[in-house]
Amino acid sequence: MNAILARHGLRADKGFGQHFLIDPNVVGAVVAAAGVSQDHEAWEVGPGLGVLTRALAATAHRVVTIELDARLLSVLDETLADTHNVSVRHGDALRVDWSEAPPGSRFAANLPYNVGTAVLIRALTSRRFARIGVLLQREVAERLVATAGTPAYGSLSLLIAHHGEARITRRVAPGAFMPPPAVTSAVVAIDLDPDARPDPVTFALVRAGFRHRRKTLVSNLRLAGVEVDAVRTALADLGLPPAVRAEALDLATFRALAVRLPAPTVPDGAST
Repeated sequence: MNAILARHGLRADKGFGQHFLIDPNVVGAVVAAAGVSQDHEAWEVGPGLGVLTRALAATAHRVVTIELDARLLSVLDETLADTHNVSVRHGDALRVDWSEAPPGSRFAANLPYNVGTAVLIRALTSRRFARIGVLLQREVAERLVATAGTPAYGSLSLLIAHHGEARITRRVAPGAFMPPPAVTSAVVAIDLDPDARPDPVTFALVRAGFRHRRKTLVSNLRLAGVEVDAVRTALADLGLPPAVRAEALDLATFRALAVRLPAPTVPDGAST
């Protein structure tokens, strides 16, 4: 891979959050996490040098891969020259129209560190994918799979739980990448619930509840414009103490609270 980059006069660009995946065992773990087979169309973001792309091409019926860094297009022309089922697109994954993916498609990616969470949320909420397999920083991966009452638990954990079920399938050392990052990573598999639909009411409450982690739910919702007495009454109805914090509440509890409380004021642009 160093020779390919040298031939094209390139190196990884930190501005794109690039750490090229080079370990074949980790590549296989991402393909497996996404549940890709010959029956599926697979979509990838950030192919880099095309190592994961080649593995997807050998497994999937068709692969669509999206690369933002125009410098890498000529590299991909070279590394994917002998594949016949790959479509390389130059574009921004934060702007791509996911509706082009057939329902039930697979999403597999070594996500760029700088925009990985945002890209994942867009893919997750597109309702085009039945299974997602991604490689992320371990800290982010732990947030995806966290449960109520654990340190990593937050609004992202709840968003994942609303749309499906996530699990970490492999932890990945820095040496699996070129150049190696300063942190460890993890492969996450997400099985998506085909019946999941946006729930803006519940997630307005979630976002408000987690706005200040050290504050109680009552305090956070008061800051979001919900009357204190209404929150305390709703908590009492559910058998919860008035000093409870958002990180102690699971998705079912937030849904139950959303039925009992008026919608809070929340920041614009948040995902459901």
